[in-house]
Amino acid sequence: MTRTSICVYHFLVSSWYIFLNYHISQKGRSKQMSKIFLNGGQWKYLTLLNLLLQAIFFGVACLEDVLKKMKGKKDIKFITAFRDLLFTTLAFPISTFVFLTFWLLFLYDRELVYPEALDGIFPVWLNHAMHTFILPFSLVEVILRPHSYPMKKKGLSLLAAASLAYISRVLWIYSETGTWVYPVFAKLSPVGLAAFFSLSYICIASIYLLGEKLNHSQWGDMRQPKKKK
Repeated sequence: MTRTSICVYHFLVSSWYIFLNYHISQKGRSKQMSKIFLNGGQWKYLTLLNLLLQAIFFGVACLEDVLKKMKGKKDIKFITAFRDLLFTTLAFPISTFVFLTFWLLFLYDRELVYPEALDGIFPVWLNHAMHTFILPFSLVEVILRPHSYPMKKKGLSLLAAASLAYISRVLWIYSETGTWVYPVFAKLSPVGLAAFFSLSYICIASIYLLGEKLNHSQWGDMRQPKKKK
C-alpha cells in the first residue's frame, strides 16, 4: 500500500474506534446501561479501555502518517517512537488478549463474562465490534507497517505495570462496592484469583513475544538498539 493509502486506512480505523467510544458513552446514559456501569463506571471493563486505547493508537498512527509526509522522517522521530511503543507494548497485546479471553470464556460459559441478558442491550454488531474486529485490525497493522520493539525487559516491564494497574483497579472496586467487574471472579477463591491473574499476565506476555516474532518475520529485526554506557 502507498503512504497515502495507509494514512487513509489509519484515519478510517481511528474514526471507527472514536465512533464506538462515542456510541457506547451515549448508550451509557440509558437506565439499562447505567446499571451495568454502576460501581466503577464504563472504564472498569478492559474491553472498553481497549477501545479507547485503540482509538488513541490509530489516531497517533494517522498523525504520524500526515507529519511524515509534511516534515519527513527525521523531524518526527519522537512521534514514531511513541507510536511504536504504544502498539508493541499495549495496543497489540491487549486487543489480542481481549479477543482470546472473551471468546474462550464465552464459549465455555458465557455467563462468566457476558451474561445473556446483555444481548438485549448490546446488539450483535456491537459485541463483535468490541470483541472480534479488534484482532484483525491489529494483525493488519503488523502487516502494513514495521514497528520498532523495545528491549524485552523494558517492553515486558511496561506491560506488567499496565496489567498491575488494571488488576489493582479491579480489586479496589471490589473492596469498595463488594461486586466484581466480571462474574467469573466471583466463582474463584483468593488462590484461584491469584492464579487467574498470574496466568493472564503469562498469556499477555506471550502475546507480546508473539507480536515481536510476527513483526520480525514480516520486517526483519526492528528492535531498538541498546544504549551505549
